[in-house]
Amino acid sequence: MRTAKVVLTGGTGFIGSAVLRALLRLREDGGGRAGRRDISVLAVGRRRPAGLDPARDTWVPADLARPASLAGICADASALLHFGGILSADADVCRTVNVEGTAALMREAARAGTGRIVHLSTAAVYGRGPHRLRYVDEVAPAPVSVASASRWTAERHALDAGAAVLRPGLVLGPGDRWVVPALVELARRVPALWDGGGHRHSLVTVDALARLAVGVALGEKAIPGGVYHAHHPEPSTTEEILDSLAGLGVLPRLTRRLPWPDCLEEFHASHGAVSERQFSLLALEHTYASDDIWERTGLSPGAAPHLGLARASG
Repeated sequence: MRTAKVVLTGGTGFIGSAVLRALLRLREDGGGRAGRRDISVLAVGRRRPAGLDPARDTWVPADLARPASLAGICADASALLHFGGILSADADVCRTVNVEGTAALMREAARAGTGRIVHLSTAAVYGRGPHRLRYVDEVAPAPVSVASASRWTAERHALDAGAAVLRPGLVLGPGDRWVVPALVELARRVPALWDGGGHRHSLVTVDALARLAVGVALGEKAIPGGVYHAHHPEPSTTEEILDSLAGLGVLPRLTRRLPWPDCLEEFHASHGAVSERQFSLLALEHTYASDDIWERTGLSPGAAPHLGLARASG
């Protein structure tokens, strides 16, 4: 049995920790679709991720903000899963970690001849919606925040190294600190089905996204480098998402249907941390076709993401 050495950055983060769990599950299953291989994980980051096996896995306390600390990190690696990064309003911090750190890491992968690279980006690079996008780059990316802008720039370094770049949007699941908390706040500030509740959203659970990333990195079929939308192929409506959360007691059941101008009026008459741009992201159409990546990997996306919220309700 061959051993696949997998380098993982961001293994302590929301999505990166799910990727680590997916790798460890695959190893426990004897390699599964990974082609009769054992798996060893080399986790890169400032903190040691939970779940590593000291006999087979390694933690290297390197830092994307210190490129020199990444030297040799990809030696003998079969795959690199780059899920590290930072969300900050500080442009210098984002450039240092997301852009320069990614560039340094990709140079190491190229130097080592790492066969497969998966790089996490975000659909936020497209900027303001609403969006109904069938193809990647159907519209030119126009990121609004400095964090999203840095992640778009980082994509270029990953693509130059031959990476498969994944662009998820709304990611749900245990550890989500943004999507559901924002929906709860907005349901309090504007207690209605926003613009009727019929707008659709491309969602993915964190576990499905992790399975997809591992499938790209270790699956039997090599996935060509390029940018891929990484969502469940079937969008969920605002009403479906809010009804699922109401059924779990996370927020009250909303039945009033309010036109968008009235929603904005109530939004601006209230107070909270969620911005109008974020309200628009969560209330209006944001869909991105993602059939391609699931078909290429041969993986099943599973049930609609809003149906899996019960696992994260605690």
